[in-house]
Amino acid sequence: MHILLTGGTGLIGRQLCRRWLSQGHHLTVWSRKPAKVAKICGAQVRGIARLEDIGQESVDAIINLAGAPIADRPWTHRRKALLWSSRITLTETLLAWLESREQKPPVLISGSAVGWYGDGGERELTEDSPPVNEDFASQLCIAWEETAQRAEALGVRVILIRTGLVLSAEGGFLSRLLLPFKLGLGGPIGNGRQWMPWIHIEDQIALIDFLLHQNDAHGPYNACAPKPVRNRTFAKTLGSVLHRPAFMPMPAFALKVGLGELSLLLLGGQRATPVRLLAAGFTFQFTDLRAALDDLSSRL
Repeated sequence: MHILLTGGTGLIGRQLCRRWLSQGHHLTVWSRKPAKVAKICGAQVRGIARLEDIGQESVDAIINLAGAPIADRPWTHRRKALLWSSRITLTETLLAWLESREQKPPVLISGSAVGWYGDGGERELTEDSPPVNEDFASQLCIAWEETAQRAEALGVRVILIRTGLVLSAEGGFLSRLLLPFKLGLGGPIGNGRQWMPWIHIEDQIALIDFLLHQNDAHGPYNACAPKPVRNRTFAKTLGSVLHRPAFMPMPAFALKVGLGELSLLLLGGQRATPVRLLAAGFTFQFTDLRAALDDLSSRL
């Protein structure tokens, strides 16, 4: 199978490349720095700077994961514009390329996030739930999904991956927590009651691979473990795994002053559950947070 990836050099993309190379697939990564693709993703992975570089070579699937990190810095007007263009504008470019091709791939798997729902409070959120409130993160995900879904008009089946908080020893949000926790300064954020829909990186990669091979898969799927936890529980569990205390709270007002609108992402949460994945027959390897963190602990 020839698979085209955007965001192939990111945390999830790198792991997907490893898995699919081991399965014998042919991989192409569309990247701003194509010369670095082979080093990051694997020597057999081809990096391209323009989609036109594929020529008339057939493509069997597109995995669209590109997007600047959403929580790396405050949401200034300039940062919001970058977050928007790195997702929506890039996906529009992908659609224009698709439209120009005679032979179109049968499936597009496109990224999204549980932030699509906004701050869900205590509500349990399945794929059938509407957005609870539309903050910037929610608006961004809604627009990203709507843009990707336009591929359906071209005869391409579209799968949307609403990813939760990915637990990995190679990067992502967990790596940002390590220093304060290792210094004994970790603890809950705000009141600690907000829900955290987490997922182990191994399950994240496995479910994308699973959906790629389900010929009837379409629409949104919550990519998070079946048992979300509250932020206070997450902090306590991470502290226990690292053998550090986890009682130093981060006051909500300090986050609001320091991060502005971005603080809403940290102080809110989603009690999201993977109803459609479970119904499709996907089996999670990690359903318990302590077990997931224990698995990663030696590499943290």
